[in-house]
Amino acid sequence: GGRRWAVAEDGPGHDISIPLRFNSAQPTFFGAAPASEQPLAAGSFVGDVRQGGSCNCSIHTFVPHCNGTHTECVGHITRERMSVRNLAVHHLSAALLITVEPQPLAGDKVITLQALQSAVGSRRLADYHALVVRTLPNDESKLTRNYDTDALPAYFATEAMSWIVEHGVETLVVDLPSIDRAQDGGRLAAHRIFWGVPPGGTSSSLATRAHATVTEMAYIPSSIVDGPYLLNLQVPPFMSDAAPSRPILLPLTPA
Repeated sequence: GGRRWAVAEDGPGHDISIPLRFNSAQPTFFGAAPASEQPLAAGSFVGDVRQGGSCNCSIHTFVPHCNGTHTECVGHITRERMSVRNLAVHHLSAALLITVEPQPLAGDKVITLQALQSAVGSRRLADYHALVVRTLPNDESKLTRNYDTDALPAYFATEAMSWIVEHGVETLVVDLPSIDRAQDGGRLAAHRIFWGVPPGGTSSSLATRAHATVTEMAYIPSSIVDGPYLLNLQVPPFMSDAAPSRPILLPLTPA
């Protein structure tokens, strides 16, 4: 049978997104330009009150996959243009927050099946529709880290991702820039396993888990303890494969 939970209604919850500070310090990944902002100029109008404009109206330029916390759908790897607005349907999910230490493997840092199982421990992953993974070491440098110049970021072993899928997790939130190796020859093996797409497959019709979403580049402060939460995943209605997002964790207790 199912489990009953109670959610604490008082308090704002824990926002685990990275604030996207345009024209300021922000994460960097995959050679993308920084997210930027400039005032709209139209005739004599300038969209900046500081420059004499009647109101602020800005043009924002950014790459959702690279400039901060974002949620992506299977359209990330398909020929068809699939929209995260249509596929991110799990707005509220029972979520398990775990902390994992990536393990050294052939010069890389990898989230292994054993490390995942150890972090989940005696909890039943199948009781949750969402999994939130915090990696060690964990500090505020993740808010502005340059993943192109620092050491190669950690990523998920394929067996670890298969185990997550086997337990029915459809909403995955991680503090990594990608669940796959940053340079993996274009295989995106963990992404394909998560969406149920065979190796090399690029057709959405092949996806057996088309409503699953991955949220990358979150930041979970160490003060938030491991355990059960209600995940409120806020995604704007972008008709694109990815969009900036705001995952919020609300503490859960058994009812």
